[in-house]
Amino acid sequence: MKLKPLGERIVIKRLEAKEKTDSGIILTGNAKEEPKIAEVIAISEELLNDEKTKNLIKIGDQVVFSEYAGNKISLDGEEVIVIELENVLGIVE
Repeated sequence: MKLKPLGERIVIKRLEAKEKTDSGIILTGNAKEEPKIAEVIAISEELLNDEKTKNLIKIGDQVVFSEYAGNKISLDGEEVIVIELENVLGIVE
């Protein structure tokens, strides 16, 4: 199933949580912090057609987003988040 966002929204998929800290401690269960970095998997037509935003973000970009932003949706067994473009804090390069 494909999700097409409306308005000034994008669909993102969180990157996997770290299994181990930098110092080598293995994290389990609730100790894992959900990453605030995700991959863009869909962009609304409105953003793609707007002169200001059409070259700003693209599918496949990794973005940092606000912690409590968006709505989580289960899509084909995978969790995705639909967020407003204004909740994207930056693009990871």
